[in-house]
Amino acid sequence: MMMEKRDLLFEIGTEEIPARFLPPAIKQITELAEIELAAAGLNYDALNVYATPRRLTLMVTQLDTQQPDLQTEAKGPALKAAYDAEGKPTRALEGFCRSQGVTVDELQQKEIGNNVYVFVSKTTAGRPAAELLPELLAGIVDKIYFPKPMRWGYGEMRFARPLRWLVALFGADVLPLSISGVTADRYTRGHRVLGSDHICINEPKEYLGLLEANYVIADQAAREARVREQIAKVAASMGGVAGEDEGLVEEVVYILEYPTALVGSFDEKYLAIPEELVITPMRDHQRYFPVYDKEGKLLPNFITLRNGDDYHMEVVSAGNEKVLRARLADAEFFYNEDLKADLDAELKRLEVIVFNEKLGMLSQKVARIEKLAAKIAALAGFTAEDSAAAVKTAHYAKADLVSRAVCEFTELQGIMGEYYTLAKGFEPQVAQGIREHYMPRFAGDEVPETKAGMAVAIADKLDSLCGFFAIGMIPSGSQDPYALRRAAAGVVQIILRRGLTLPLAELCAYAFDLYAAECEAVQAADKQQTVDALLAFMQQRWENVAAETLPADVIRAVSAVASDDLLDQLHRAEALVAFRGGAEFARLQGAFTRAANLLRAADKKEKIDISGLTVNDDLLLVDAEKQLYAALTAVQAEVAPLVAARDYAAALAAISGIADATDAFFADVMVMDENIAVRDNRLALLKAIRSLTAAIADLSLLTA
Repeated sequence: MMMEKRDLLFEIGTEEIPARFLPPAIKQITELAEIELAAAGLNYDALNVYATPRRLTLMVTQLDTQQPDLQTEAKGPALKAAYDAEGKPTRALEGFCRSQGVTVDELQQKEIGNNVYVFVSKTTAGRPAAELLPELLAGIVDKIYFPKPMRWGYGEMRFARPLRWLVALFGADVLPLSISGVTADRYTRGHRVLGSDHICINEPKEYLGLLEANYVIADQAAREARVREQIAKVAASMGGVAGEDEGLVEEVVYILEYPTALVGSFDEKYLAIPEELVITPMRDHQRYFPVYDKEGKLLPNFITLRNGDDYHMEVVSAGNEKVLRARLADAEFFYNEDLKADLDAELKRLEVIVFNEKLGMLSQKVARIEKLAAKIAALAGFTAEDSAAAVKTAHYAKADLVSRAVCEFTELQGIMGEYYTLAKGFEPQVAQGIREHYMPRFAGDEVPETKAGMAVAIADKLDSLCGFFAIGMIPSGSQDPYALRRAAAGVVQIILRRGLTLPLAELCAYAFDLYAAECEAVQAADKQQTVDALLAFMQQRWENVAAETLPADVIRAVSAVASDDLLDQLHRAEALVAFRGGAEFARLQGAFTRAANLLRAADKKEKIDISGLTVNDDLLLVDAEKQLYAALTAVQAEVAPLVAARDYAAALAAISGIADATDAFFADVMVMDENIAVRDNRLALLKAIRSLTAAIADLSLLTA
């Protein structure tokens, strides 16, 4: 007999939830529902989660109405302990029967290993889904996490925003469910203004259609498609295209329930100021989309979306234009006033701006960045011209922080600095470097292109990292108030993507010394401990970045012999990936793994100190070990200059030449000989083999 199935609808109605809370909430509800329904043994055809600012909805189609019967088996005492010599049940068996609610006659016997045990098999009847679902759904709500949950009224519940209504339908039936004083029924609410606040849902399949009829598109995928379609249509009507911004599209999708696009315009005179000064008030402050012509030139128009229909759009457009007009007038005024300012005078104002109460003023940070940028330029082998540009870039990099435009539109730091320095006649590399020194601003962002931008970006980030690490403000768990993980990841990305060879240990020590020369808080810190912690932190970021393109075992193998030259680590990893694709890898990796295991066992189990062992050729007794030593000596001579030249592909190819001799050695030689001197000599030979790749990777950590 086929099991009956029904659709499940569970809607949590709330006050407006912030847009950034909704995508994670969708993911959480999906995962929680899948886990809980699987644990309950309830199957279904499809599970979807929908979200608008005022609701989170779980929709499960064709859900089982009944749990399957559960077959369980309980193991009792061994047969010899279950019955006495006369075959009567022992107290142990009687206690087992009482605990399981069965008689001795219902027991079974099973052989496990060499013993026979008594068992009892029980069938627990499945419960109706309608009985399980109220508790299951309430549990899901209780487990949803929000970054900043609220409490309301006198209750203890915390949620993104206060609950206002609940819909819980299983087929046509309302589930008996109450959360925080709100009892579920079959009534939902439409658009705040255009829709009804008392929409009766007879069955879950009516839900999406009834809401859309009341100006709510509950399915976020459908809302996104509508947003994109309408923006493209409105832009095309003006002969242009909308500026692409995935983050803004997502935000708009989650702040509107019924998006409708409209167009507005602004005075063409504002096109004379920097484009970013026009776009930022539109996009970041008003959530407008800029419009460009087919050649990519900004047009004096914008596209925005309202939460509702297209009634009286001209009134809505005029209101948006009025708001933007004031914003652009401010931007124009700030820009023109900033152009009159003297940049050196602006730098003086940094002397009264605190970078950090323990780490000093912003002007002191600028002075450190100048010296650190010069050091980076020298170590990276920049030309004298590029080095000078880096120092000049560092000197003026923070000047725009006190400009009127950046004080109003903080997103434009660095960007406005480029415009102001170009207006003052600065070299293009310096101006571009000022814009670039904040890069990368986020994961996937571009990294600096100019040498000046690279040096100052690394210097700025390293200065912050070293200072905060020195005073003990190291990120832990989810706490990272100064975005130090992002700063470290930025340093790593610049080094790897721009091919910079930099000794980070030396740079971190130099950054510490610059702080210690003037900062008491850093003077009290342990320099080596700070540098070591910072290098370990950077190594973690390197591993995270490398994981995007490299296998996990290769990263582990290279990290086992990590250095402070991150580019060198990448080259070693890439050479290892290529080598692993060759025919000799398996044999060589097997030999190195066996050697590593024997050395590890000698050190850990046998307590043999292998650190000072060296090979004595007079103690080589077997032909196989003599031949291995000869092959080892030849390979060492070949590999050393290749490693020094960082030709790791050639070095690995040369090392593979030892495979035949290593195989013969393990076949013919007993390493752990009774003669201690012979044993130690053979361990020294294995140690020398392992050291062949000591500057490249630990091959024993690679999977086959």
